Parts: sequence; structure tokens; C-alpha cells
Amino acid sequence: MPPGVPLYRSRSQQFDDIVLEAVARLEPRWENELADVEFAVQEVPDFEVIDEEGVPLARIMRGSADTSDPANPARGPRIVLFRRPLMARADDEDELSELVFDVVVEEFAEILGVDPEVIDPGYGDLD
Repeated sequence: MPPGVPLYRSRSQQFDDIVLEAVARLEPRWENELADVEFAVQEVPDFEVIDEEGVPLARIMRGSADTSDPANPARGPRIVLFRRPLMARADDEDELSELVFDVVVEEFAEILGVDPEVIDPGYGDLD
């Protein structure tokens, strides 16, 4: 679609939609726990988060406790998904959707301190 047409969505916008859909799949069961979690997308990880395990697909930023400082208010955790590494690991949009959902489940489970299967009982099932 040409950019002037309402249906036009950039690849970045399409990826953002996939992330929003993944979070929406969790909301019916985890709405209260998700309320304080912020989700963000970054093109690629910063150099300092790349380690011997390779390029990560996401990272958790833990947030900050209540400091009672109006200039530095408390924030909940943030899950940052890395768009290009995720896209590089998927062959098509359906596979990308499932990969993004799995990564969101893994990171959210890490925040809650539970196994991913607690968040999504179907986690890890092969199609």
C-alpha cells in the first residue's frame, strides 16, 4: 500500500501490533499483574546487553522503588523486545507472532518469578 493509504503500516508498526497482540492474549488472565508492566520495542539491543550467549531477544528493566522524590517517581518493570533479532529468527508473520508471544511469556514469567508454563499452560508445546 502507498504511504498515503490508511491501511499502510510500516514494518516497525506491524511489529508493534504483534507485541500488542501478544500482551492482549495474556490480559484476560493476568490483567492485574500486567498493569504495572510497561512494554517497549527497540530495534537492536545495546552493545552492553550482548553476552557470550549471543544476541538477546528481549530484556527486563526492573523499574524503581518509591523514592518519594517527585523528580524520580516509582516505575514498574519494563520488558524491551528487540525487533530485528526477533524478525531474523522467524520465517513468516505467523512464526514471528508465536515467537514474540513466547518471549513475552518468558519475560513476564521472569518478572513474576514463576515458570512460563504458569503464565501460558501451552508454553513450549510444539505445533
